[in-house]
Formats: sequence, structure tokens, C-alpha cells
Amino acid sequence: MDITKYKELIAAASSARRLAYAPYSGFQVGAALATKTGEIITGCNVENVSLGLTICAERSAIATAVARGLRDFVAIAVVTGGKKPAIPCGACRQVLAEFTPNIKVVSATIDGEMQEFDLSELLPFPSQGILEKSRDV
Repeated sequence: MDITKYKELIAAASSARRLAYAPYSGFQVGAALATKTGEIITGCNVENVSLGLTICAERSAIATAVARGLRDFVAIAVVTGGKKPAIPCGACRQVLAEFTPNIKVVSATIDGEMQEFDLSELLPFPSQGILEKSRDV
């Protein structure tokens, strides 16, 4: 993978990671979302004692972008302190697919290990069966 292509995005996600609020898991995550216009929007995870209410870094970045009127995304970088790059959870994949089903997903560690995916590899059928009326049998 060509790290130079995503260097700025990974650096932004890494900086956002340092702002994460993760007192329960200790697993800080930063995300940086690149728009078609070249803007970079960041987000970090915000945990809650009721873990189901935790906000992932990816969804934090998306919500910030949408609140700023931005909806055309080309790539997202996710940076963690884990031993291996972490890919977005299922909920984050679904939210990303709402806006850009083929977005590039770059997962990296603070040690520089990276993986790159198309979201369609991680979530191949994002809307299959959703909001379809069922037929009576």
C-alpha cells in the first residue's frame, strides 16, 4: 500500500485519537474523513459507562461532517493503538454506506501497520432487504 496517498488522513486520525474519551476500555480510536472537496473531518470515540451508548470515532466524524453540510466522502482513516489495524464495526460500516458505499477505508495502528479496503468488501449488501415491503404469503 502507498502510505503517502493517505499520510495526511492518517496523521489527522492519529491526532484525533489522542482526544478520545475511553476511560472504560482504554482503547482510543481516531478517524479522519476525506471529502470530495479535499476537506478532512475528524472524530474520536466517546465512551459511556453504558457501553451501548458509546460513539465510535467513525460515526463521530460522519456526524460532524453532516452537521457542516458535507456528504460526499472519498476515504476514511481509522487509527488505533492496537497490535493490528482495526476495521470499522458493523454499525459504522452501515452509516458509512449510507453516504458512500464504495468509500476507501484505511485502518492503521500508531506503529504504522496499515490495511486498505473498499467498504463494499467489508459490507457487500448495505441495503438489501432494508425498507422493503414484505409480501403476504
